[in-house]
Amino acid sequence: MAFTNTRSAKWSRFWYSASALLFSLVTIAWLVYVYATSSNAKQLSKPIAGNNTTSTKFSCPNKAKRVAVIGKPTSKNITIRKILSASQNYLGGRSTSVGVYGDAREQVEVGASIFVDANYNLVSAVERFNLSTVAYDGEDLDGLTQILGVWNGQKFVFIQNDDGYEWWNNLKLLWKYGLSTIRTQRLADETMNKFLKMYEAPIFPFKSLGEAATRAGLSASGKTSAQLLKESGIHAPFSSDIIQAATRVNYAQNLAQIHGLEAMVCMVVNGAMSVNGGNWQIFDRMLRHNQNEILLDTRVTDISLLEDRGQYRVKSTSPMSNGLEASTNTEARNFDTVIIAGPLQFSNISIRPTPAFPPASTPYVTLYVTLFTSPYRLNPSKFGLHNSADVPTAILTTLPEDGGSSASFFSLSILRTVTNTHIQPSRREYLYKLFSPTPPSLKDLIETLNVPARNHTSSSMNDHKSVITWKYDKKWHSYPYLSPRKTFDSPQLDVMGKLWYTSGIEPFISTMETSSLMGKNVAQLIVDDWLLEEAASIPEKAVV
Repeated sequence: MAFTNTRSAKWSRFWYSASALLFSLVTIAWLVYVYATSSNAKQLSKPIAGNNTTSTKFSCPNKAKRVAVIGKPTSKNITIRKILSASQNYLGGRSTSVGVYGDAREQVEVGASIFVDANYNLVSAVERFNLSTVAYDGEDLDGLTQILGVWNGQKFVFIQNDDGYEWWNNLKLLWKYGLSTIRTQRLADETMNKFLKMYEAPIFPFKSLGEAATRAGLSASGKTSAQLLKESGIHAPFSSDIIQAATRVNYAQNLAQIHGLEAMVCMVVNGAMSVNGGNWQIFDRMLRHNQNEILLDTRVTDISLLEDRGQYRVKSTSPMSNGLEASTNTEARNFDTVIIAGPLQFSNISIRPTPAFPPASTPYVTLYVTLFTSPYRLNPSKFGLHNSADVPTAILTTLPEDGGSSASFFSLSILRTVTNTHIQPSRREYLYKLFSPTPPSLKDLIETLNVPARNHTSSSMNDHKSVITWKYDKKWHSYPYLSPRKTFDSPQLDVMGKLWYTSGIEPFISTMETSSLMGKNVAQLIVDDWLLEEAASIPEKAVV
């Protein structure tokens, strides 16, 4: 996911990241898969009801296992029978899409937008579930030339026209920025190769993320991007024009704040793609696999240890109605293992006793995503261009060189053209996507568009239906503030190894793929413990 405005794979090499998401749902699929493929493992067919949970029984020769995976609450919770899960009224967490004009056939990503060839878990899932993908090589703009621009709040410091030859664009890039372009690509490739070591033994599975990162050679998380780039011979203006534009569009953070590892993640973009109809389908298919039963609108409130049983009791509430009045249903169920697969600080879940290894409270970025449609293109004068100039169709931002006023947004792009059939006659319009630190006003949006003066003399939304024809707003806790650090939350929260946590990986690398990696890691650790427990329970054969 990236939480990104990009549309072209040729451009996205400068600003990709798979996004900082909590994809707790991936944990569920991995837990089912890993244990089901382990020796002597057999999944029972009868599901156990969960609340904001999904629960599953797994059988060992001596005891069936019940596992709860609890996901992040955003507005509403989900319960998935067979492992416990996320907390909104759809599957996919921060990977979600909406229908333009309310039309489910015209989907647009609100959160996690892209992933890349190197995202092994996501690509494998796409292939396994036979999902079709769309390459990020530019979409239909009805003949409008695709132009990338980097705006520093005062002027465009970089513009690239995609109407020419790619080799010519690359040559101009090299001419303007020198060896910093080559050094950046080399450093990004080295970083990816080190990261891939975390998928395999002897590093995988890991109980300490910090130790695993050290063994893989990923020390860049301990320094700012600015420090890493300076040490690597990567200098301004390439670092400020291109790399910082990438960290801002993907993580809403500048080079002086974000750690170096995440900056390199932004530069790994080969084979950028998305699932046709929305990336949420990856996680939806994972959860519906093996006939998982899904319940909506259930919230976990308490997790308490039952010491005499060696289990956790999970309490939950869900709305119920008899057709005349609404009420709340409360349930409590016992589980052998509980996985908290969302940032605990947003969950409002009470855990008793306090975990032995509690996760730290991590500050998250508040990001505003605004989708809107209009028949009008962007206003040249808004960006200091001549009235007849072509405004870039994808605008990223960076900081001004003189420290003056910076851009009020992180990125603004025309994603594609769409047909508005809600007016007669129907017409083609531009679909825009805006990332910003604060919600834009209607006046701000209209002034960004090249609208004839007679069409926007009022600030009333109703008076501007012909200018902003459709609008959708979303506020996200999109990803953590990725400050330099070398230590990370333990995936195991208790001494017994029955209470686990997956979101500790987000301050390390916040993407769909890394969240899936931690889900797989926790699943493997749990299964390994089960198999050891099973082996210990089998009496040794007498030696004759």
